[in-house]
Amino acid sequence: MITALDHIVLLVREIDAAVAGYQALLGRAPAWRAEKDGVATAIFALENTALELMAPAGDGDGAQPVRAVLDARGEGLASLAFAVADIEQARHRLSRRGLAPSEVSGGDSCDRDTGRTMRWQRLRAATEATGGVRMFFLQRAERLAPSPAVTEAPVEGLDHIVIATPDPERAAALYGARLGLDMKLDRTIAAFDTRFLFFRCGGTVVEIVHRLKEGRGEGPDVLRGVTWKTADLAAAHARLRQAGCEVSDMRDGRKPGTRVFTVRTGTFGVPTLMIQQGAR
Repeated sequence: MITALDHIVLLVREIDAAVAGYQALLGRAPAWRAEKDGVATAIFALENTALELMAPAGDGDGAQPVRAVLDARGEGLASLAFAVADIEQARHRLSRRGLAPSEVSGGDSCDRDTGRTMRWQRLRAATEATGGVRMFFLQRAERLAPSPAVTEAPVEGLDHIVIATPDPERAAALYGARLGLDMKLDRTIAAFDTRFLFFRCGGTVVEIVHRLKEGRGEGPDVLRGVTWKTADLAAAHARLRQAGCEVSDMRDGRKPGTRVFTVRTGTFGVPTLMIQQGAR
């Protein structure tokens, strides 16, 4: 049913500032910019997914709901959008699996620079059935080409997205059985007092984390953060420092053979790591 993580949505207050920030962070220019119904968007397309920045713009119908979320929660990750090959079949399966999908609707966007139009069909699962995470499912007519690199050591793609859960069994049932993602690992690390569940989704990973000391609860899952991958961590570290971003020192990652560093500023409310696989 699900073929990939199509994109993640980041709500921001001002689109131009966020575009400048993420162009510096990712080392890539946006592949698409548009404005419709009071909402400005910018898309950074990567090899395995995309990041969509979304901000209120003017007084259109869409502006006030976006402002309301920003006022309530601040800037940060807002939703996941999964790619599917057949939207009607996806709706049937989601319904059978208790995710109460909406009706299928069409959408379109016109790029402000080229005048190109892209179209899609989409639906949304009921948030109360998805552990509190807003989830959309899209069938696209075509995918965007990757955003052009504007500097050395650009981000290549999304290594993984992190979701914190108070109920790991609920999350395992949702992402594994109901959404059909491939569980690759279920591991508890005593040193971190944390249980980790890893689900493969196309070319990226959904990582579910549960803090054992908090016990099992009934609250919502939370989109916690992202880890971007690059082929040259040292060069990415240097370019971000030169761009004025506050970053940690480089260190070994949890996974053997990886090196990481934390990006502390310029992420617009998103806890962010950079990683290089096979770095040692």
